Amino acid sequence: MPAVPIPRFLDRLRSRFVAVRLLGGRMAGRMAGRVTGRMAGRMRGPSRAEHLSPPQLFVLSFAGLIAAGAAGLRLVPAFYAPGEVPLSWLDAAFTATSAVCVTGLAVVDTATRFSIWGQAWILLLIQLGGLGIIALTSLVTVALGRRLSLRAESLTVSAIWAAPHLSERQLVRDVVLFTLVIEAVGAAALWLAFLPHLGAGGAIWPAVFHSISAFCNAGFSTFSTNLVGFERDPAVLGIVGLLIVVGGLGFLTLEEIAHWLRARRERRFRLSLHSRIALTVTALLLVGGTLAAAAAEWNGVFAHLDPADRWLGAAFFSVTARTAGFNSTDYGAIGSTSAFLTILLMFVGGNSGSTAGGVKTTTIALVAMLAYHRFRGRTSTGAFGRSVPPETVERAVGITSLAFAVVTLGIFALTVTEGYGLRAPDARADLFLAQMFEAVSALGTVGLSMNLTPTLSDAGKVVVILLMFLGRTGPLTAAAVFARTSRGSEVVRYAHEDVLVG
Repeated sequence: MPAVPIPRFLDRLRSRFVAVRLLGGRMAGRMAGRVTGRMAGRMRGPSRAEHLSPPQLFVLSFAGLIAAGAAGLRLVPAFYAPGEVPLSWLDAAFTATSAVCVTGLAVVDTATRFSIWGQAWILLLIQLGGLGIIALTSLVTVALGRRLSLRAESLTVSAIWAAPHLSERQLVRDVVLFTLVIEAVGAAALWLAFLPHLGAGGAIWPAVFHSISAFCNAGFSTFSTNLVGFERDPAVLGIVGLLIVVGGLGFLTLEEIAHWLRARRERRFRLSLHSRIALTVTALLLVGGTLAAAAAEWNGVFAHLDPADRWLGAAFFSVTARTAGFNSTDYGAIGSTSAFLTILLMFVGGNSGSTAGGVKTTTIALVAMLAYHRFRGRTSTGAFGRSVPPETVERAVGITSLAFAVVTLGIFALTVTEGYGLRAPDARADLFLAQMFEAVSALGTVGLSMNLTPTLSDAGKVVVILLMFLGRTGPLTAAAVFARTSRGSEVVRYAHEDVLVG
């Protein structure tokens, strides 16, 4: 297979080397001083971290955050409600991984097991994990007291390649700005929505918690039944659903929408191809998912609701199934059609550069467009009057293939660890569907479950932990790895030889 040539944008980046400073210069400077001061006392010679590649730095950042979160959940008694014992190390690692990877799968009831301090700790892990690759990678880089290398900058500003009219500094700054502003507005709106149910004081913490959890697409809730108790409340479900959709759009798309709204009168701003594809696929999935869910469960789990509430439940079903993990219906009672529909939506996920999981909408769109254009006999792939570079299409195919392979192995592992042979023959089909559902939910960092998570064995919990971690780091890391080329790869190319396919 011929090597992929180095993209042209790397040549343009050689003269730029912009040091990305997150959360302002003063804060970054203070953190850099503290961290480098401590490291200087412990280490001699050059830091090993300086030799890490951007994907390695990204993965280790998430692993370190998970380890710190698990240690806090295991060792701090104040994080638990009165009379509750601390989690085991495995359950603490499971909960921390689910929070940092903004998944939402839980082996214990977050509402009753943890105190408000424990819930705040989980919320902090969600917030840090939700900021994702741009914020964490940039923050760690600045803290190490060094400029971004060419490869580190190429990873940090990968979103810029799709929209060259946005600057690196502007995008990174707006990652934090969008997060804080939208979460604050969402918390205020949810406080008003919870007010009739919980009172003025009781609505404050649930509003803050659910706003951050929803925007970060985490799915954690301070209610034991998640949002099932609000299945007839359009205000609560509407606000949470809107936060989920906005969080799943991606920071690049939000940035472009803001520019488009400011310049729409002058008509001088054009949305990038990335944002056009992302918004189009998102709209199709939301509408199509709503119609399919309503058709599948109109006389099922929605049967006890009024027609208007059935449509509300179907719309929320479509929104949350792609990445969020909140539920206003019992997923243990849904039919096989709805379960498989949810699996498909969970596998696709949200948009690139967002808090959502899955293989991403643009990735699936490129694979679908590649198949369509090849069927029509076209050699190029594109949409909206634009062609997509071949190396980008190759990465999309690679990410999709890798995700499919990993989730297949995950499903197989769960069938081994969760006692398939111990179930009655008539229950084995339902168990396999629940195991498939669990694996895709974990890899897609969705957080929905057909009530299998609390019953997982220790081995099953390890499998799900690995799937959640790979789901949060794998596709992005794979994209960064695929974008790199080895030294001399442009000079050496093996002879072509065709292979029969299909």
